[in-house]
Amino acid sequence: MPDLSIVILSFNTASLTRECLESLIVPLTKSRLSSEIIIFDNHSDDQSIRTIKEFQAKQVAKKALKVKLIQSAINLGFTKGNNRAAEAATGAYFLFLNSDTVIEKIDFKKLLNFLTARSDIGALTVPVVLEDGQYDPASHRGFPTLWNSVCYFLKLEAVFGQIPILNRLFGGYHLTYLDKNSIHEIDSPTGAFFLTRSTLFKKLGGFDERYFMYGEDLDLAYRLKKIGYKTVFYPEGRVRHKKRQSGLAKEDQLTQSRTKIYFYEAMKTFYQNHYADSHPALFNAVVYKLIDLKKKLS
Repeated sequence: MPDLSIVILSFNTASLTRECLESLIVPLTKSRLSSEIIIFDNHSDDQSIRTIKEFQAKQVAKKALKVKLIQSAINLGFTKGNNRAAEAATGAYFLFLNSDTVIEKIDFKKLLNFLTARSDIGALTVPVVLEDGQYDPASHRGFPTLWNSVCYFLKLEAVFGQIPILNRLFGGYHLTYLDKNSIHEIDSPTGAFFLTRSTLFKKLGGFDERYFMYGEDLDLAYRLKKIGYKTVFYPEGRVRHKKRQSGLAKEDQLTQSRTKIYFYEAMKTFYQNHYADSHPALFNAVVYKLIDLKKKLS
């Protein structure tokens, strides 16, 4: 059994996928861990397959990284694609890594040693930054309770989120009151870098396939916490996320429209899965209407 399985979903991101894969070579080699990279291609029609096979062939020739490519005959979406890839993974730990990320600084051995020593931790992430160097907000989240969501969408977090004391009240959506230079518990990381134990991932049945894309990472973190496991932010590391470049070309209006639908449907699905049973039907109906209104206004 390998120590680590890295799962990467590919969809029309040939150059991004190449950069992501190449960024893994040095940290994986230095770690001296046994590892495998599982790439699931969601029926790309660009040069992705050729790019991945070229990388795979180079690793075979060098007797270096173990790379497995799975080609799907259809686009299964983010959640199902990752689950199918995970079915082929055999590592003790699974790292779900976006194809539009670049590993800038990671000590994989240190991360796995930390997790091995802390049986109470179910998932871990590291600092994920955007192209401008700012933190990816999705990588350091609180659960979207009604209060957290109201504070975020009414911009109360933006106004008060960095003010001491007030940030604890209004900054729960992105946990703005927590020190990103220290190890601490968060509610959820982003699926762009989601490291978890394979046993727990399998125990929970993987990502919930009711989410096509968006929300599946939040949902998995919620279910991990529900069975008693923490999700931890580990500050020693850095991953760059070239966000919104995975098949989301700006000129593709149809893709943009579908993406917005997936995002807001994921909000509804998460609420239905985890919060609706605690509220009366009329209250839930109002929440769904507000989500629809937000989608129209966005």
